[in-house]
Amino acid sequence: MSLGRGDPVAPPPVAGEFDVRFATKDAVSGWQDLCRQAPGNTRRAWDEMRTNPAPFPPTERHHRLRFDLASAVHQGRELPQWQLEVTGGGRVWYLFDQEKRVCWLKLAKVGHPRKTD
Repeated sequence: MSLGRGDPVAPPPVAGEFDVRFATKDAVSGWQDLCRQAPGNTRRAWDEMRTNPAPFPPTERHHRLRFDLASAVHQGRELPQWQLEVTGGGRVWYLFDQEKRVCWLKLAKVGHPRKTD
């Protein structure tokens, strides 16, 4: 899905912030669903990815995924995969590319992803 007239415009990152980009088409629609359902929480998730994408120590709501979901390949590179709990069931998963200072939003869902059950 390409952005067009009427679509929101994300500001570029400022010094010290990470860029947040969509890695999949499904993430675009999922992110829009999250924005409609919980705009305040979704904005806080976006701020977290921009300013503190890999918190240390991690929290229950913001942590690296484990086991076979702990990393994934994007553009030929294996990157750590993190999760932010946006709402009780809503989640975002992103790949953290510290070298390029980008968070690749891979999944955004208003419901809990079944892969972690």
